[in-house]
Amino acid sequence: MFKRIRSRLDGNSEQGFTLIELLVVIIIIGILLAIAVPSYLGFKDRAERKAASANVRAAVPAAEAYYSDFSTYATMDAAALLAIDQGLSPTLVVVVPGNGGAAYCLENTQGNHTSSYNGPGGQVLEDTAC
Repeated sequence: MFKRIRSRLDGNSEQGFTLIELLVVIIIIGILLAIAVPSYLGFKDRAERKAASANVRAAVPAAEAYYSDFSTYATMDAAALLAIDQGLSPTLVVVVPGNGGAAYCLENTQGNHTSSYNGPGGQVLEDTAC
């Protein structure tokens, strides 16, 4: 056994892979990549969509806490919500239309996906902006 190892290390043998073996390995790697890349992109797309929705859902209790403190949504902004809940996404956008502070819209974008919530009492909508 040691003689075989020694002969390989000495470089006396000129054994290697044939061209056919190398081509087969390259083809197998190509097939695996053709399956894995689209699957990865699909997972990433779904994760971004769900993250945007989750970030908006997490901000709703902070918006309602803001209203209970100030009795209006008119002066609410992302910084005020972050002061209430430091765990909110820094990419959160707060839109308060000029309706006397009776309503608001929360929006978050992750990748190519934007989710929004028109409150109070609305629902989270995926792939929509305020």
